[in-house]
Amino acid sequence: MVAPSILSADFSNLAGSLGKIEQAGADWIHLDVMDGHFVPNLTFGPPIIAALRSLSRLPFDVHLMIERPEEWLELYRKSGADRITFHIEACRHSQRYLCIIRELGAASGISLNPQTDLDGIEYLLPVCDQVLIMTVNPGFGGQSLIEPVIGKISKLRSMIDNLGLKTLIEVDGGIDRKNARRIFDAGADVLVMGSAFFKDADPRSLVEAVKTPS
Repeated sequence: MVAPSILSADFSNLAGSLGKIEQAGADWIHLDVMDGHFVPNLTFGPPIIAALRSLSRLPFDVHLMIERPEEWLELYRKSGADRITFHIEACRHSQRYLCIIRELGAASGISLNPQTDLDGIEYLLPVCDQVLIMTVNPGFGGQSLIEPVIGKISKLRSMIDNLGLKTLIEVDGGIDRKNARRIFDAGADVLVMGSAFFKDADPRSLVEAVKTPS
């Protein structure tokens, strides 16, 4: 699957950007929420997500790059989030919060920064619908993929398969036409694409190309 991130969209025409995502045949809409504390940038919050919710039929994949995400789960769910991912580095009781997200009726997700290894994540997987592997340091769009992190994707794929789980692996950061297939082949299920998607002259061709096995 492909999940374009509106972080790289035209903020003066977000409605048009959502239409562009749908017309391209993408699967989810990825929304990066940043608080200026957990990451050195500030984006948008529940009011913007709520305003956009009626403009698209696609699932809203909300990525919380914020401190104390547990305090905001219900509000983001009410604003229209279908899938909610928070960072393991941002809280102490990840298992509890993953369960709360599911209780709210959304798919639960945990994210790992590039320097965060997989130790300690195995016990979370049974209550985790997706794991988001960051292949750049979070906070800004348009960065280059950190190549060594691809090995983490393969290790996580083996961990999930060995447990017999259906947890999805989502990957975010520096993904484009050139490296997308390699990331899928490493074990990813969902690719977040920002700059590569919105700067491409033919986004539909891009989505078709990265989904087509080589």
